Amino acid sequence: MSARTSIILRDADRDDAAALIALWSECAAASHDEGSEAFTQQALWREPGLAEASAALEANLGQANKRIVLAVADGEVVGATVFTVNTLTPISLTHVLIVTEIQVSPRFRRRSVASMLLSAAAHHGEDHNCEMVVASIPAHSREPHRYLAKIGFNQIAIVRAIQASKLRSRLSGKATNSRDTGKLIAVRRTLRRRQSDVQGVGTRR
Repeated sequence: MSARTSIILRDADRDDAAALIALWSECAAASHDEGSEAFTQQALWREPGLAEASAALEANLGQANKRIVLAVADGEVVGATVFTVNTLTPISLTHVLIVTEIQVSPRFRRRSVASMLLSAAAHHGEDHNCEMVVASIPAHSREPHRYLAKIGFNQIAIVRAIQASKLRSRLSGKATNSRDTGKLIAVRRTLRRRQSDVQGVGTRR
């Protein structure tokens, strides 16, 4: 690979599905080398089939406030970023740019690919009057986090994840316990009222 290989940016289209599967898979495989925490998060990745990836890509590209920008070297997709324009809260009109993906092929890291992708995101944010850029990066990706901190990103949130089935199960258990507790309290109140009634009758006698 020549050090002089030029890298260009362009928007993704539906035909990029296979290339993006390859990029995501390569990045996920590389995370095995970043420790047990990385392996745990890498397990969240499931390689999709081409039909699924194409449909998902088309659905994402159909969202007017979202863009997927690719870094391409000699016709190969070597990096990608996804960003969305949104409001800071549901009740304010302050616009923010949310970067949800920064993927760079391990073979092209330390070649300013991430910088080029973030620059594209920043320009898009400026064009849409975004007052803030928020980047959501996997916790195990130490190098991107160091880079983001170096250029001025501060931590403002913690993102947590759980399988939907586990969440439903645990919340259902809590709801059941809550209902049982409510029933127990009601029974105790009834018993206290009955006891008071019995004592009242005895006093009147």
